[in-house]
Amino acid sequence: MSRNESTLIIDADDTLWENNIYFEEATERFLDLVESRGGERAAARDLLTRAERKNVKTHGYGTRGFTRSLMDTLEEVTGHRTSAADRARILALGERVRKMPIQYLSGVKETLPLLRRQHRLILFTKGDSNEQRDKVDRSGATHYFHHVEVTAEKTPSDYERLIELHAIEIQTSWMVGNSPRSDVNPALDVGLGAVYIPHPNTWSLEHEDVEPRDGGRLKVLTRFSDLLQYFFRR
Repeated sequence: MSRNESTLIIDADDTLWENNIYFEEATERFLDLVESRGGERAAARDLLTRAERKNVKTHGYGTRGFTRSLMDTLEEVTGHRTSAADRARILALGERVRKMPIQYLSGVKETLPLLRRQHRLILFTKGDSNEQRDKVDRSGATHYFHHVEVTAEKTPSDYERLIELHAIEIQTSWMVGNSPRSDVNPALDVGLGAVYIPHPNTWSLEHEDVEPRDGGRLKVLTRFSDLLQYFFRR
């Protein structure tokens, strides 16, 4: 591909398919467990957010870090080590999330083949490599994309590596996603255009103010199919 052709870099979780709703369902079941052990639901949720913020640094994104955070939270609430029975319950919650069904968001499967006709599409998703690749494989989405890249993080330096690896022309290429922290702001930082498609259940750790840059290219859309208004010539 020449550097004059456009590339759409597209996020996966909560952009193409549902993701965080499954973590939220598991969290609610965990909070039921907390209450049964004498803890307060609201306080435990706050503790869980703090535990997740800490654990992503060492355990990464995905069910491994999530279950570690659940266990840490339960131990802090109860004041003692997690019992074997409660540990098994928490691991089962994580396994349920890991095997979540792939539920495409509205309009995605109809929009992707049209975009592929006129752009190079790269799927760029972050998290545990095995978990993310398993989701991509189960989704059947690989045939929509020219390349699939899984990364542990999505910082500006990760975008710079992606740009170099695939010879992406930043002035004619865009990142599409639901996360201000991982999709929008770092893409703008390196000069890419960014398309922000908010999701009502975006994970709290992905929240940031969307910060337009001087001369930066930013579009805010309501749904994935709205991409056709800007990136498909009929």
